Amino acid sequence: MAHHHDHDDAAAHEASKIPVPEEITDAIRTLIRWTGDDPEREGLIDTPKRVARAWREYCEGYQEDPAYHLSRIFHEVGGYDEIVLLKDIPFQSHCEHHMAPIVGVAHIAYLPGDYVVGISKLARVLHGYARRLQVQERLTAEVADCIWEHLKPQGVAVVIEATHGCMTGRGVRTPNVTMKTSRMMGVFRTDDKSRKEVLSMMGN
Repeated sequence: MAHHHDHDDAAAHEASKIPVPEEITDAIRTLIRWTGDDPEREGLIDTPKRVARAWREYCEGYQEDPAYHLSRIFHEVGGYDEIVLLKDIPFQSHCEHHMAPIVGVAHIAYLPGDYVVGISKLARVLHGYARRLQVQERLTAEVADCIWEHLKPQGVAVVIEATHGCMTGRGVRTPNVTMKTSRMMGVFRTDDKSRKEVLSMMGN
């Protein structure tokens, strides 16, 4: 686990060295001015660069192909026929309508066909798609489709529960409203019993 944190710290350190083009910092200064503050005051002097680098990090999913994480699959000879479930994976994304945070958890399950994959890879697929500008329905579908296509399982189930900053922080301001989306494929779609089983394992 420590190794993972080291990797994250190193990545953050790298991100802090990315040169930020003048046009980007100018745009953020313009936004600060437009909201009513002074981009030249002491507390805001370095903000444009920080914001720019933060957004590069929020959207680093554009720099990767999430399917890559499923390329190291293991041929399952024992005919493993139990549901594989990764539950309560925390994630953060940003909505494409207001660029406001989407914060939630995902549950990802599949019923293996001939292949299984290291369980942490399911979370990496999620993060690869979440770290982009998103809508929750598309995020749910992209994660499920990627696993379906590359693992060729008998079934895939993805359930995402999240709160949306564009609802909690602006407009109607309805805090604590959670949106739930799901995508069922293969046996989880066609077979009632399998669907009920996977949903009950997810606690839904």
